[in-house]
Amino acid sequence: MDAKFIKRFESYQNSLNSLAEARDRDLSDSFVLSGTGVKFSITFDLAWKVMKDLLVQYYMITDFVAGSPREVLRNAFQAGLIKDDIWMEMLKVRNSLVHDYDGLIVKEYCIRIIENYLEEFQALTEQVENLIHSPV
Repeated sequence: MDAKFIKRFESYQNSLNSLAEARDRDLSDSFVLSGTGVKFSITFDLAWKVMKDLLVQYYMITDFVAGSPREVLRNAFQAGLIKDDIWMEMLKVRNSLVHDYDGLIVKEYCIRIIENYLEEFQALTEQVENLIHSPV
């Protein structure tokens, strides 16, 4: 893997570790809630970009029309990098959080982020590490 990918993957792992700290925080605190929402969005954005890098470098998939998150997720699912429609749900949540001006959206999704989406991020991490360490 090239240095750009390694740097992006490390940033993704750091962001995921920071997001995972929400498990131990007081989720009734509005500052913690907003931080969890922001960290989720950052982690999600890094995740789909890591997927795109893998699709190009490992699976030789380069026919992205726009390279949008939705397009990358579809290709990642077809390649077996991710499972389930949960990633499309995560994309919808990430898109909703961009317009969360009063903190109501993050309140609605915070538990789901911690209990479900963190697992998906961790599964992606394992998948990436397996690819990186597997013989070519």
